[in-house]
Amino acid sequence: MSDAGKKPNTFTLDDREVDIREGETIFRAARRVGVKLPHLCYSPKPGYRPDGNCRVCMVEIEGERVLAASCIRTPTPGMKVKTQTDRAKTARRMVVELLLTDQPAKEVARDPQSEFWLTAERQKVTKSRFPRRAAIAPDRSHPAMAVNLDACIQCNLCVRACREVQVNDVIGMAGRGHGEKIVFDFDDPMGASTCVACGECVQACPTGALMPATLLDANNVRTEFPDREVHSVCPYCGVGCQLTYHIKNDKLLYVSGRNGPANQNRLCVKGRFGFDYVHNPERLTTPMIRKDGMPKVPHEFIDPANPWTHFRPATWEEALDRAASGLKTIRDRDGAKALAGFGSAKGSNEEAYLFQKLVRTGFGTNNVDHCTRLCHASSVAALMEGVGSGAVSATFNECKNSEVIVVIGANPTENHPVAATFFKQAAKRGAQLIVMDPRGQALKRHATHMLQFTSGTDVAMLNGILNTIVTEKLYDEQYIQTYVEGFPAFAESIKEFTPEEMAPICGIDADVLRTVARKFARAKSAIIFWGMGVSQHTHGTDNARCLIALSLITGQIGRPGTGLHPLRGQNNVQGASDAGLIPMFFPDYKSVESPEVRAKYEQAWGTKLDPNKGLTVVEIMNAVHADVIKGMYIMGENPAMSDPDLNHARQALAHLEHLVVQDLFLTETAVYADVVLPASAWPEKDGTVTNTNRQVQMGRQALPLPGEARHDWWLIQEIGRRIGLPWNYRHVSELYTEMAALMPSLDNISWERIERESAVTYPADAPDQPGRDVVFDKGFPRPGGFGKLVAAKLAPPDETPDHEFPFILTTGRQLEHWHTGAMTRRATTLDALEPGAVANVSRDTIAKLGIRPGDLVRVSTRRGVVELAARQDDAVPDGVVFIPFAFVEAAANLLTNPALDPFGKIPEFKYCAAKVEPVDQATRVAAE
Repeated sequence: MSDAGKKPNTFTLDDREVDIREGETIFRAARRVGVKLPHLCYSPKPGYRPDGNCRVCMVEIEGERVLAASCIRTPTPGMKVKTQTDRAKTARRMVVELLLTDQPAKEVARDPQSEFWLTAERQKVTKSRFPRRAAIAPDRSHPAMAVNLDACIQCNLCVRACREVQVNDVIGMAGRGHGEKIVFDFDDPMGASTCVACGECVQACPTGALMPATLLDANNVRTEFPDREVHSVCPYCGVGCQLTYHIKNDKLLYVSGRNGPANQNRLCVKGRFGFDYVHNPERLTTPMIRKDGMPKVPHEFIDPANPWTHFRPATWEEALDRAASGLKTIRDRDGAKALAGFGSAKGSNEEAYLFQKLVRTGFGTNNVDHCTRLCHASSVAALMEGVGSGAVSATFNECKNSEVIVVIGANPTENHPVAATFFKQAAKRGAQLIVMDPRGQALKRHATHMLQFTSGTDVAMLNGILNTIVTEKLYDEQYIQTYVEGFPAFAESIKEFTPEEMAPICGIDADVLRTVARKFARAKSAIIFWGMGVSQHTHGTDNARCLIALSLITGQIGRPGTGLHPLRGQNNVQGASDAGLIPMFFPDYKSVESPEVRAKYEQAWGTKLDPNKGLTVVEIMNAVHADVIKGMYIMGENPAMSDPDLNHARQALAHLEHLVVQDLFLTETAVYADVVLPASAWPEKDGTVTNTNRQVQMGRQALPLPGEARHDWWLIQEIGRRIGLPWNYRHVSELYTEMAALMPSLDNISWERIERESAVTYPADAPDQPGRDVVFDKGFPRPGGFGKLVAAKLAPPDETPDHEFPFILTTGRQLEHWHTGAMTRRATTLDALEPGAVANVSRDTIAKLGIRPGDLVRVSTRRGVVELAARQDDAVPDGVVFIPFAFVEAAANLLTNPALDPFGKIPEFKYCAAKVEPVDQATRVAAE
């Protein structure tokens, strides 16, 4: 074809005409048409920009004197590119030979299967003619990752991984010439640096200079290689990162990130290094029955590695018969109200659906709940009231389209680390990031505004912002007229909450409240994210009502980059709630009190159903103390650690006539069981989970069950059959299909589709169309399609500091540990990174107590006492103590207040009065 006849927007690649696409490099265009160029400093993965520094992807361009790095060069119309000329191939080989110079020999390579060695093999380069430089000593200071810079080619991929993808800013380059090298912070050992162990650098490194420590022997040579891979999804927080298990001989070697919609290959420390709990020797592998005459003693410790002091092994037939007969006896003797069940947000949708079906059809009661009652129940209550749906209105990835991002009552860098990467990237792009939290946090560094308000005064601060928007007429009048009801009454009620009146209450200057209000209201797109710092209060529903009002009156919902997003804490809190694992709703949040709804489920399930709302988590414990509830079935939950006021909760568990616990380990709850059923860990099962983004994702079985452990859905079915239910499910896919038929939210999302696509966002308008990332673009699922404004008045926390208890206690999670620690404290690397309980207090508090960081302190409330090490934390305000709740040896929930939000029935974990004192070592030793 003559030059005149060529299309104007094409270039030639090895005599082949290729169309030019906007922003696409020669490298990417070549890969698109099947020409694979070598690459070392470039990662063709989401979030990585090309750098062009290794020069191993060089190509020849007609008419140009020098070769070009294809990863950073974009084609122009008419350009002629040759990838296989002698000049280009010689240059590429020379680059590899130069890089090979300082590498250890392949037989002792850090990773002989790395991209570098594969590239050298393809280029037929086996040795180098050039002199070596002195090797850099290995660094094995980090529990999770090994650093061997003698294998480093200074490609900068780890720097981009750390700074640009995860935005942690730990890794950099230092020195010049032969002295140039990768450093962590100020050339600290990796284990002493501020590294958060996300492992992005390990996944990016093309040479093995950065590797999972478990894959290397004492000589820093890789000895472990997988024999198969299985794609699945992470079982930790609600982000829902897709990942790949790498397995050898049915043992999990390591985990890598996969390009899922929520994570784009990224993982955090838990998702990458937190999986060897499945191989922990404390795994339950045999059914157990409590020994005859063995009493249940509140707070009694039983060694999880030696349960035989209190239990005896049993056959499956005996254990299941004993478990079911105890529940059936209580039901038949005392009625349905005497039974209750706790399901799990750590399991699959199918398990959640079957468990709530068991309680409702087999027990005959709606007394079924799970940990959403301890996380976001107040958020769901407000969302159902205000917008008619408990799910998020937009995925967290939508922050890429946001001008303003508000994060309130959440610490995503620790609790949702991969979601936090998208917030940090948006801030670097130029979005206004507004962080609101009583504690400081790592996200503060990226914020344009940090509103560190007084604990427990969320409503005062938010009402001050709402007042500004209303009085300055910054609201979206057209949107309100079209989609919002109750504005006149709301505007009237907000008048008294001026910024000047609210400032002394919430501790934020009136001008700052006004500035934030104006920025949010005037933004083209603004989105709100919140966590349990909003929900875990007696006024948690009011907190969420204020956030809903903020979005509704400004029209910041239903468009790209806008919306309301409560960040879910556990991997399947969203899905378990959707599936009906809550006491007031059937699946898809259909009221159990509605005769029409109930008739639909009675027909589907073939039995009469309880017309009354069931009891929630804390209410169930109260009912045990009142001798109303006498038997419980607890699957994968640990209320002996997660409930507030653990003295009360543990006494209730010990008081039960019959308790069946189904779990992976002898948890603090299983100690009180009459029958213990060994269950399946997430990598050992098939099933779907729904993340915080409304993405239904497929988990796939990668490992065999250990010993006699069984799949959870099978155990639930066997209990059901023994109490009279005619169940005969053969696979979890049958459960999903039955569940989806009862849930309009899952229309067009079949099991086969999820299996094929790995993730589908609901709602999906058709079987062949992607789900909607943003909803409520045409109104709300409420009467008339209107969102509802609900005003919130100021209300103090249930218990405030006084002379006897002058501190504020707040609780939460740490980056390395999750929920009650049953899994993460049995994960070797995670426990090594954060091995013991700590009380985080301010520098001033340390000084006033006359102690040093690491000294023991005694923290007490009106409910209990714990002793633990003090940790200086400059993010914690004076007069506040923060305690993570994953440590049984100093269980934070021995201290917390069980007072409930009246709407969401969620306990006030985030605020109670406390006393902090130094522990006198001599006195303590003498007392012991």
